[in-house]
Amino acid sequence: MKKILLLSATMLASLAAGLAATTPSLAQSAAPTLSGQKPLIVAHRGASGYRPEHTLEGYKLAIEQGADFIEPDLVATKDGVLVVRHEPMLSGTTDVASRPEFASRKRVRKIDGIDTDDWFAGDFTLAEIKTLRAKQAFADRDQSHNGQYLIPTFQEVIDLAKAESTRTGRVIGIYPETKHPIFHAAIGLALEDRLLDVLKAAGWTEKSSPVFIQSFETANLKYLRGKTQLRLVQLVDGDGVDKDGKVTLAAPFDKPYDFAVTGDKRTFQDLVSAEGLKEIATYADGVGPWKPYILAGKQTIGADGKPQDLNKDGVIDERDRVLIAPTNVVKDAHAAGLFVHSWTFRSEAKRLASDFKNDPAAEYKAFFALGIDGLFSDFPDQAVKARDSK
Repeated sequence: MKKILLLSATMLASLAAGLAATTPSLAQSAAPTLSGQKPLIVAHRGASGYRPEHTLEGYKLAIEQGADFIEPDLVATKDGVLVVRHEPMLSGTTDVASRPEFASRKRVRKIDGIDTDDWFAGDFTLAEIKTLRAKQAFADRDQSHNGQYLIPTFQEVIDLAKAESTRTGRVIGIYPETKHPIFHAAIGLALEDRLLDVLKAAGWTEKSSPVFIQSFETANLKYLRGKTQLRLVQLVDGDGVDKDGKVTLAAPFDKPYDFAVTGDKRTFQDLVSAEGLKEIATYADGVGPWKPYILAGKQTIGADGKPQDLNKDGVIDERDRVLIAPTNVVKDAHAAGLFVHSWTFRSEAKRLASDFKNDPAAEYKAFFALGIDGLFSDFPDQAVKARDSK
């Protein structure tokens, strides 16, 4: 891997501030998007920083906040209906664990090779899913809306996007993700054709349709490429970020799971190499890298070999990292003809590198300056404001 150099003080200040007309900065010489249009703001699971994720109420709020696209992650019910949850597992985002009538449904299934003990959407009919209520997945976020909202079907999300497009006079797109395609195929609930059937019924079959389909696996995207002109996006994951700001790779977040199944030795890191991006361009229209692949932070290591608590708050988190130089991922993706939609942007101070000085707008502007074509945010109002501010 190419050696990563620290940014100069001037560049760091420019990244964080977005800024001064008299100072050479990334913002002044911002790289263009692939299309030349302003970056898209995708509401990550809805306005999930404010409402329980993947709920109609969360999507409505995101649209009111100006999001261009809303993201429904797709899983299948026992009776083959696509519903919207972040994972096939239900306990993290619903009240299923507190429902005695479903206690016996808890079981162990393998998800991407990992034994997982939970309640799975594929063991519930749609009618049963509709008795559950959503909850906020992040313990440090507002829990006051827990238990109030239903789990929507994919069709209900499409209906909402169309209705809101009519109401607002602007096109609201959808950005579905096929969750764990190999797992769903193994339990007889393959997602791909179900997804295309629903989209076809909605009248969305062309490249110009307000739809992106995303996946962390490659084989299902290649299958979809043979059946649709809708825009496809290869997601790129990682396990964590090491002290030097490099993405770490550990199963099951080291490679597309179809690579693990077929014995392919390549990793997600290989996918964002110049050659890997050229290969992605043979079956997808864009790439969705986790944001540390584009711009990351390193820890400051003290004489004791431990990371330093830069802000002296007694906790080591993102606020104790210092930005390193951006990678060539955006440039290389654009050279391959791929747009770049990065994820996930979150506004809490503890999730922002020290250079951004607790200001989420500074992070958005730094990534916009690098030419990304879109991003996923839990706080779409703040993303829109940062994008549209002068």
